[in-house]
Amino acid sequence: MEGVSPAHQETRSRTPRSLLFMCRMNAVRSPMAETIARSLLPGTYVASAGVRPGERDPFVDAVLDEVGLSLGRHAPRSLDELEDDYFDLIVTLAPEAHHAALELTRSMAVDVMYWPTPDPTVATGTREQILNSYRDVRELLKTLIEKRLKDPG
Repeated sequence: MEGVSPAHQETRSRTPRSLLFMCRMNAVRSPMAETIARSLLPGTYVASAGVRPGERDPFVDAVLDEVGLSLGRHAPRSLDELEDDYFDLIVTLAPEAHHAALELTRSMAVDVMYWPTPDPTVATGTREQILNSYRDVRELLKTLIEKRLKDPG
């Protein structure tokens, strides 16, 4: 979040009422974060979008299914396709998305947090090695959501 100390970002003590996760194409990181946040933050409106829409990634479905979660009917969408345009907090997961969020919110009172998150689509190797990179992202997002957005207690 611009102009706010990293310590403040780490100790966010209030779960937002409405939350948007943004990445580059809304195909991997942001839909994964949206699904995890919905399971951990009941009562919070959670959405996700990309700077531009991509294609649904079957590896995301596989690693979410391993922990009992599902994208459901999620289809990647861009910011332009969002039904709501006001959020208490926008969490960006990729540099391109962070720049777009800052530009979008220049004249709005919306908190923007940047969580640098690896892109598992660049992983190579066996199917299991590729799945492991997606699992790593899933676990990172779960940890960040629990530590930074979930109310203690």
